[in-house]
Amino acid sequence: MASHKQSYRAGEAKGQAEEKTGQMMDKTREAKDETASYLSEKAGAAKEKAGEMGQATKETAEAGKEKTGGVVQRTTEQVKSMAQGAAEKVKQTFGMAGEDEGEDFGDGTAATTTTTTTRRNN
Repeated sequence: MASHKQSYRAGEAKGQAEEKTGQMMDKTREAKDETASYLSEKAGAAKEKAGEMGQATKETAEAGKEKTGGVVQRTTEQVKSMAQGAAEKVKQTFGMAGEDEGEDFGDGTAATTTTTTTRRNN
């Protein structure tokens, strides 16, 4: 049988091992908590940065949309004006222009075309 001294030493060794295990567990918990806190902080910062980037992207898209809308509107007006001018030229060429539809020279003067129709009786 084991002597009393050996039992004492075994108990003492067991107690020391339990103490060391407790200390290591405490350190592990602290490290885990620090890591969780660090990750939470970084995740919050990343979320905030993503929100800022999303807002900046939205603002850029809106500015681009406004700019594009203005270009499209001007282009549409130019195309309408050109088509209207072409239609007037065709009318003038075929003598179909009305009294108010004379050629405009852009300097405040305009030329009007008058058509006279003569009928002949046989």
